[in-house]
Amino acid sequence: MGNEGLAQNRQALLKAFQASLKARPGVEYINLVIFRPLGFIVARALLPTRVKPEQVVIAHTGLGLLAAGCLARGWERAAAVLLQVVTVLDNTDGQLARLRQQESELGRYLDTELDTLVNTALFAAIGYRTRGWRASLAALSAFTGLLSWDFNLEYLYRVARGEVLRAAVRDPDRRAVQLARAVYRLVFAPQDAMIRWLEELGLWLSVGHHAREERVRRSWWHPIVVTVAANLGRSTQYLWLGIFAWRRRLDSYPTFVLSQLLIPLLLTIWRWSAVRRQVSGRREGIV
Repeated sequence: MGNEGLAQNRQALLKAFQASLKARPGVEYINLVIFRPLGFIVARALLPTRVKPEQVVIAHTGLGLLAAGCLARGWERAAAVLLQVVTVLDNTDGQLARLRQQESELGRYLDTELDTLVNTALFAAIGYRTRGWRASLAALSAFTGLLSWDFNLEYLYRVARGEVLRAAVRDPDRRAVQLARAVYRLVFAPQDAMIRWLEELGLWLSVGHHAREERVRRSWWHPIVVTVAANLGRSTQYLWLGIFAWRRRLDSYPTFVLSQLLIPLLLTIWRWSAVRRQVSGRREGIV
């Protein structure tokens, strides 16, 4: 094969990789540089097989629960490695679905709900291993809140710009789909509503009736904010947990997670100040 053929192959591969990526306004850099390319390799290998994206979700859920078991038994380094494999496969399921154009409602629900099951098992294992149950429970709440904040911040960012979060997908009303919907409505929808309400409240408290203005809303949900939130995502968090586990410092991990709550607070203060200056500057310009 000549140089021209190799160049065409590389271009086709790059195009396929880009097609496998989820379009997001904020980039999770660890994911883009490490886990998305690895997930793409696995997705390409699975492409000619009968393996479904939902089956990949179930596989990485099983590995995540195994990692939690390893943490509980004191096999921290085995857990650290398993967590990175989980992250690769967690990227693979979505990339495989997009490459096949097989995105499904059930797959989206399963990914969120089973990921939460694994997160809960991991923090339970940390609590069991370190005997720090309160710290682990608090860290699990913070961890869940940060992931939910990332998701809902992207939603609000897109709505402020007249964009759609993702293409709507509706599966036939099978029992599995109905159950997954019910679980989401019960567990996750209240979180979404609370975070969106708090974001809207913060905006309204900063500028009052100006919170309805399109320019102000776009400024509040700033690209830097969604990028920072994206880098608090699950792939990055699992990498950090892997580092703490590898170094056998699990007792410090809950404090590390809790410390990340300062990031949304600082970003809110920053946007509060910036948006108020923006509105005040427009008032002075009118006067």
